[in-house]
Amino acid sequence: MKKSLAALAAMVVCGAASAQSTVTLFGVLDAAVSHTSNKGELVLTNPTLATLVNPSLALLPQSVEASRTELRNSGLSSSRLGFRGVEDLGNGLSASFWLEGALNNDDGTGAASGALNFQRRSTVSLAGSFGEVRLGRDNSPAKVNDDTFDPFGAVGVGGSLIASAYSHGRVSNALQYYLPAGLAGVYGNVMYGMAERASISPLGLNQRDSDEGRYAGARVGYANGPLDVALAYGQLDNVDGANKGKDTISVLTDRRFKDKIFSLGATWDFGVAKLFGEYSQRELDRELLARDYVAGVLTVRPTVKTQGYLLGVSVPVGAGIIRASYANVRYDNDSVALFQPEKREANKFALGYQHNLSKRTALYATVSRVTNKNGANVTVGGPAFVAPAIPAGLTGVGYQAKSSTGYEFGVRHSF
Repeated sequence: MKKSLAALAAMVVCGAASAQSTVTLFGVLDAAVSHTSNKGELVLTNPTLATLVNPSLALLPQSVEASRTELRNSGLSSSRLGFRGVEDLGNGLSASFWLEGALNNDDGTGAASGALNFQRRSTVSLAGSFGEVRLGRDNSPAKVNDDTFDPFGAVGVGGSLIASAYSHGRVSNALQYYLPAGLAGVYGNVMYGMAERASISPLGLNQRDSDEGRYAGARVGYANGPLDVALAYGQLDNVDGANKGKDTISVLTDRRFKDKIFSLGATWDFGVAKLFGEYSQRELDRELLARDYVAGVLTVRPTVKTQGYLLGVSVPVGAGIIRASYANVRYDNDSVALFQPEKREANKFALGYQHNLSKRTALYATVSRVTNKNGANVTVGGPAFVAPAIPAGLTGVGYQAKSSTGYEFGVRHSF
C-alpha cells in the first residue's frame, strides 16, 4: 500500500513539473595550456632634456619582459554553467528565465568571488507576437557586436582587440525590449540600465546627485542569406573621483563623464569562407573641473576618442575551422599641449585552428601578437608589463609597452 501511494505521488509530481515548464541545464568546459610574453622597452619621454647624457641611463635595461605558462580556461569559448527555462502561457505568450555564471574550471572555482554567481546573465522575460520584454543583467548591445563580428568570439588570446581595449561589457539592472521575429530579416533591441542611486534633498553646497551606472543603448540589424549586418550604440554614465560609487558627488573633486560606444559590424558567408568586419568608436565626454585649468589655460581634452577596426575570416576545412583576424586601435591624447606625441596605437594579428571531434567536443590551437606604439598598453593576457624604477634625478626617460605574444592549445566540451 505504501509503495503504491509513493508511486502515485511521484507520478503527480512529475506530471505537475512537466505541465509547468521545460528547464535545461547547459554549460561549457574549456581548458588550455597557455603561454604569454609581454615586453616593454626603455624610451625617451622628453628628448630635449639634458639628462639624456646622464651616465645612469646606460645602466638601465633597454628592454624588460614578463612571461607566464599556465593552464587556463576559456580559450575557444567562455567556460560557464547555466539554467534556462520556458513556460507556455497560451495565446502565443511565454515566460522564460536564464541564469548563467562563469566557471574557472582550471582551478574549480566560480567567478572572481570564488563561488558561482550568475553575472554572465540573469534575466526573466515575457515574449509574444509583440516581441520580448527582458529584465535583469545581460550583454550590452556593443558587446553583442564585438562577440558576433569577431571570428574568435572575443575570447582567448585571439579575441577582439577592440573588446580588450574598451567595452561596456554586461549591464546590470537592465530593462530590454526585443523586436519580434519574422520582420523580413530585421532584428533589434533597446536597453536601459538603472543607476539605482538615491535622490537626496536638499543637497549640500558642494554636492549633487550621482547618475553613475546609468546605461542606455540599442542595436538594430539585418540578417538575410549570407549577410548579417548590425549597428550598435550605448552610453554609460560614470564618475571618476573620491566619491565614486556613492549617491552624491562633489562639484569640486568628482568628474562626471559619458562613455559612448558606436559599433558597426558585418559578416558575409560565402560557404567556402566567412568574412568578418567591425568598426568601433569610443567617445569619452568629460566634465571639466576647476583643477583642469592652470593659469586659465585648459590642460585636458573635454572629449577623448578611441577608434578601432577588425577584419577577419573563418574557413571550414574538413572537420575543422581555420580562423584569422587583424585589428587596429588608435587613442586620442588625453592632455592639451602645444607639442603632442603621436597618438597611442595598438595592432593585433591572430591565427587559430579548431578541430571538431563531435558536435560537442573540439580541440584547438591559437597564436596571436599585439604591437604597441607611443604608450599604448594592450596585451593578449597574462602578467602585467614590468616597469623598473628610474633612478632619482634621471628624468625624461621611462618604460613603455612594446609587444605581447601568446599561444594556447586546449579542448572544449559543451553540454
